[in-house]
Amino acid sequence: MHTFTGKWITDQEFCTLPPRNVFHRQLDRQIIPCEEHRNRHILFRKSFHLNHTPRQAMIYLTADDYYKLYINGHFVSQGPAPCYHFQYNYHALDVTAYLQEGENLIAVHTLYQGLINRVWQSGDYRHGMILDLEADGQVIVASNEDFKTHPHSGFREMGVTGGHNTQFLEEYDSRAPEVGFEMPFFDDSAWEQASVHQYFDHILTEQKSKRLVFEKIEAEDIKEWPGRIIYDFGGCYVGYLRIKAQGRMGDKITIRCAQELDEEGNPRYELRTKCLYAEDWILADGESVLDQYDYKSFRYAEILLPKGCLLSECYLEARHYPFALKAKLKEEYAGDERLRAIWELCVRTQKYGVQEVIQDCMEREKGFYVGDGCYTALTHFLLTGDDSIVRKLIDDGFSSSFITPGLVTCLDCSKMQEIAEYALMLLYLVMWHYRITDDKAYLRDNYLKSLPLLNEYRRAYEEDGLLSHLDKWCVVEWPSNFRDGYDVDISEGKICETAHISINAYYIEAVRCLNLMAHILGLPAYRDEKPLVEAFTKAFYLPEKKLFRDAVTTDHISLIGNIFPFAFDLCPDEETRENILAMIRLRKTSALSMFCTFPMLQGVVRLGWQDVITEMLLDEGAWLRTIREDGKVTYEGWGRDSKWNTSLFHMTMSYAALFLMDADIGRILAPFQEE
Repeated sequence: MHTFTGKWITDQEFCTLPPRNVFHRQLDRQIIPCEEHRNRHILFRKSFHLNHTPRQAMIYLTADDYYKLYINGHFVSQGPAPCYHFQYNYHALDVTAYLQEGENLIAVHTLYQGLINRVWQSGDYRHGMILDLEADGQVIVASNEDFKTHPHSGFREMGVTGGHNTQFLEEYDSRAPEVGFEMPFFDDSAWEQASVHQYFDHILTEQKSKRLVFEKIEAEDIKEWPGRIIYDFGGCYVGYLRIKAQGRMGDKITIRCAQELDEEGNPRYELRTKCLYAEDWILADGESVLDQYDYKSFRYAEILLPKGCLLSECYLEARHYPFALKAKLKEEYAGDERLRAIWELCVRTQKYGVQEVIQDCMEREKGFYVGDGCYTALTHFLLTGDDSIVRKLIDDGFSSSFITPGLVTCLDCSKMQEIAEYALMLLYLVMWHYRITDDKAYLRDNYLKSLPLLNEYRRAYEEDGLLSHLDKWCVVEWPSNFRDGYDVDISEGKICETAHISINAYYIEAVRCLNLMAHILGLPAYRDEKPLVEAFTKAFYLPEKKLFRDAVTTDHISLIGNIFPFAFDLCPDEETRENILAMIRLRKTSALSMFCTFPMLQGVVRLGWQDVITEMLLDEGAWLRTIREDGKVTYEGWGRDSKWNTSLFHMTMSYAALFLMDADIGRILAPFQEE
């Protein structure tokens, strides 16, 4: 752990602003105005002299909300990964190769977004940055009032993308006087001195997860017309357009990015997710270089050029979490072209989709969601052998207990949302991680964090062995049109009074999971699960049908409502299990979606029915439909019209790779019973 010599510096706008609380329970609705102090691109520079090149130089650096670091004109790194202010991540970077004898320059481009959304903990007025540069073990540069600072006037707000206010559309102006600020020859004499933030309250900790890597992606196809070029990069990526253009001072280029083409073959830049990917770039005289700060999720780029303007370079710079594939497709699947295509779809999704955190989609929410994130993170771990992204999810999930002991849905951000199933699923991920790593110390730590979580559910929602009156949303299945008529009012933003099958099945599975953790650790069981199972069966099981109903207030039988008892071993007899399996085989995988497909496959794996797994994976309406629609990554659903605002780069369905890989997935997903 590094102890900083540097100060938390900012500019005059932020230095006297006290931190603003953005945290609350979801149903304790609060309006937090964000009309001012937003979309602030604030630059910092510091020149220094070296008598000789150090043997080793390290920079310790972070910023709120985000930074991009340059040394002597060279891009070095960016970050940090989203996190809460009381465990705010900094990076430790070896920068020896960037330094030189004589004059050197550190330049940092920070962004304070200032919005209440699922991207960062922003809107809280905590903008600033801190750094120490060590040369051969001695601090030679530390952030303080000697740094110069200035807003970047070249990034102008064109409006917020639709959906969930995830980012500002950028009108980038290459004429701005701050362009080139990262270069040593830049004149910052008119800039003001940095200010120390008077209300600095971050608690800094070194980032444990890895930093992003970047990849140059050339277009696979280019179509040109006078004043118009369309680039096809061959599949959806997450990243930035890098363009060089020759034009006249004040020429305006329009840039439209898209995940698909419309019926006329034009890039559909108003995405299905209601994000509008249309931005402007104003040129300086001569050659200009586009600088995009925030990223987008896209495959196509349409460039509209004024007369006489020429492009000398255009490529996509993809950003993603480090990914080295270690897992293999099962040998018996290798000869099946369809299964191999599904494997490649999921692997590509994982490689290019995971960012600094596990996000559900990378354009609409950009959110670090716990629930589907558990499945995505587990898949990433087993594909790569790297558990850092799993630990990020587990650690930050439990850290949200400062908001509520029952945890929140979307982590490290200022948007407050609670989904009842998600927190319970976090316990499953803890147990899956242990089964892979055998890390008993980490299991013990997470067991202690799990106790108050389940105690909160027991205290707040349990009555006579059933959960009801939940002030958390129960998503059950998503998109909602896949709920199969689930006969319970589970509308978000209200208390669900009814005891229903989905959340109660998740709850019993979580109790069993905690009991198993205790057994492994040599501790007494958390509680006896039998009364919970008895109450569950009495409430939801219909003996005459040999199936389960959705809730205590209805006799409606849905496929969705029967998936969970099937998956979590809550069927009272073999006939019931066979009845549910018959429903599954009749309706097929494509009748399910994100939150029921995984437990369905999990239940089949637990029973050892490999032929059924293959049958479910090869449903023509599921992953194979995505592939037929030219999807190179998994969608939010099976097809482009799966819902009213489908993301065409959504991580969740990539978990099919778990059931295709050459690994003992049956042992990892085995029932949570004493081993």
